[in-house]
Amino acid sequence: MKKYLMLIICLVIYSTNMFSQKIENMKLSELEIPKDYKLTEESQCKSIQSSIFFNNPEIYEKIYGKIKSKEVQNFENETDSGSILYLEFEEKFEAISFVKGLLWGESDKPTSKYPEEIYVENNILIIWSFNKKSELKKLSKAKVESEKR
Repeated sequence: MKKYLMLIICLVIYSTNMFSQKIENMKLSELEIPKDYKLTEESQCKSIQSSIFFNNPEIYEKIYGKIKSKEVQNFENETDSGSILYLEFEEKFEAISFVKGLLWGESDKPTSKYPEEIYVENNILIIWSFNKKSELKKLSKAKVESEKR
């Protein structure tokens, strides 16, 4: 019985570390960022909704659960800017409809006024807050997709 209990504890610890590392693996490293972009501390979110959602998660916690960790990468260059918001929840994220409504309103998809795109996997939520044709957003999305495999 003790062996099984130890095995379960090890699996829980391993899976917790695996998800924490997953956000780090999904972020763009300095080597992956195109040379014409620079990281900035200043938020580059395209709409106030994504900014409020990220900066004040406790407002909506009762709807989607507690956030375990969050990180952001803000980018800019001469023609493009945006933010990638990474959120890790304590439980599996199931409030996708809520986030879509919060970010896009009635349209249920990105618009030119609210261009954010989202990705959800288990307890990870990523929000790309860039204009539709952003090359950096495409690069980040490709990296996230490759990490899924």
